[in-house]
Amino acid sequence: MLQIRHLTIRHRKDNRIILEDLSITLHRGDRAALIGEEGNGKSTLLKWIYDPDLVSSYADAEGERSCRGEVLAFLPQELPEEDRDRPVHEYLSDLPAFLSATPADLSGTASALGFSPALFESDRPMGTLSGGERIKVRMAGLLLGRPDFLLLDEPSNDLDLDGLKWLERTISSFPGGVLYISHDETLLEKTADRIILLEQLRKKTLSRVTEKALPFRTFMEERERAFEKQAREAQSERREEKKAKDRYRRIRQAVERDLKSVSRQDPSSGRLLKKKMKAVKSLERRRERERADMTRMPEAETGLTFRFEGAGRMPAGKRVLDLALPVLTSPDGRILARDLDLSIRGPEKVCVIGPNGSGKTTLIRRAWEDLKERTDITAFYMSQDYADTLPLEEAPLDYLAPSGDREEMSRARTFLGSMHFRADEVVRPIRDLSGGQKARLLLLKMSLSGADVLVLDEPTRNLSPLSAPEIRAVLRLFPGAILCVSHDRTFIREVCGRVLVLTGEGLKEAEDAESLLS
Repeated sequence: MLQIRHLTIRHRKDNRIILEDLSITLHRGDRAALIGEEGNGKSTLLKWIYDPDLVSSYADAEGERSCRGEVLAFLPQELPEEDRDRPVHEYLSDLPAFLSATPADLSGTASALGFSPALFESDRPMGTLSGGERIKVRMAGLLLGRPDFLLLDEPSNDLDLDGLKWLERTISSFPGGVLYISHDETLLEKTADRIILLEQLRKKTLSRVTEKALPFRTFMEERERAFEKQAREAQSERREEKKAKDRYRRIRQAVERDLKSVSRQDPSSGRLLKKKMKAVKSLERRRERERADMTRMPEAETGLTFRFEGAGRMPAGKRVLDLALPVLTSPDGRILARDLDLSIRGPEKVCVIGPNGSGKTTLIRRAWEDLKERTDITAFYMSQDYADTLPLEEAPLDYLAPSGDREEMSRARTFLGSMHFRADEVVRPIRDLSGGQKARLLLLKMSLSGADVLVLDEPTRNLSPLSAPEIRAVLRLFPGAILCVSHDRTFIREVCGRVLVLTGEGLKEAEDAESLLS
């Protein structure tokens, strides 16, 4: 059993409380998912649970952690930079569990994770592995230590569709407990039996935690129903309170009028009216006490406000893209695929899927090179690596309002606020923003660009399950064309009308896309 009692974490930079008085208990067999917007403390909480020293450089924490001899294993969101150039075997050799493992242990672990045991002895640098290979090697290092609890920070980020299905099986079959962070709604739906939602309310001045032993979809539906019920009750009570207030005002005005008009020669009537006024004031005090007990309007983090400015409907027959490539090669010259034909007509929304390393990003970058030169369309490119397109030293406000015009800057501040940026964050360098904030900034720039063709590489990979539905809804209704790469199965289902599978022999239409996504 893993217990957290009365944990409060305060961010040292801005003195903001990101978690307050959190108490949770995890048991073996739990599949608990941490969800919430970027910056709400999910990664910090996971690090603190594993080792409080991991957050001591930037946060102050008070609280108790009780493991009772349980072995914890932690998978950080990113492979440390210093490990990217290390060969796989050298990386694993630093782990005591790997050095003490028997050949049978290694073979069994490799089999469970779906790769060849030969990878354990590989001299390939960790940074050159595909996203799926890298996560499997790192998971193997954890599982060899036979942990009781797995703490996983965004394990799904760099996985292709087969990798995501592997991760689902791994989480579901692990004999101990799992606490993990993920933005992949399909993964959450298929694996989580408990949801822990971290929220920052009232412009990030109030921390709230909601925990339910429910599957993800049921949790979200019950949360929505509870908010609607609370809102109805609060609105009904406020209508009744307004009626009572109007009645009270009329009675008080009538008594005050009678008191002013009563004759000094009629002291008896004056005394009765004063008693009546005393009763009216007593009624008002009682109403004030009742107002304090009224049902509160429900509070939740406000949703993203996102829309496209000035994008017009694209004609159905318009030629958006005709790309024919005899050979697709990687930046280092490797042949990735042959005989590629990619065409888009009108407002089609096309998603390219395929295994990690198959060349999906290379392909849509190549398409972008053609599209950006066209004068009859306006195209916008959102790279998977935000540093490719964002000026990291600029502030978000300057990026959206480069002219410095007062009206333009005021408009930019409004848009940034609608995407959950705090006032202090809009003037900091973009480099300091989280992955989710950079994604929201790029989406906002895209919405203001007037583009009618979007080229998107994993557009939802850093968006929370609370924000992603709004983004999907807007992109689904986008009146232009979209060419994208995505492993987000919910995004593909809801937004993309065509799914193309990239293979070594070219692009193939997915005849049964749902079977690939399920």
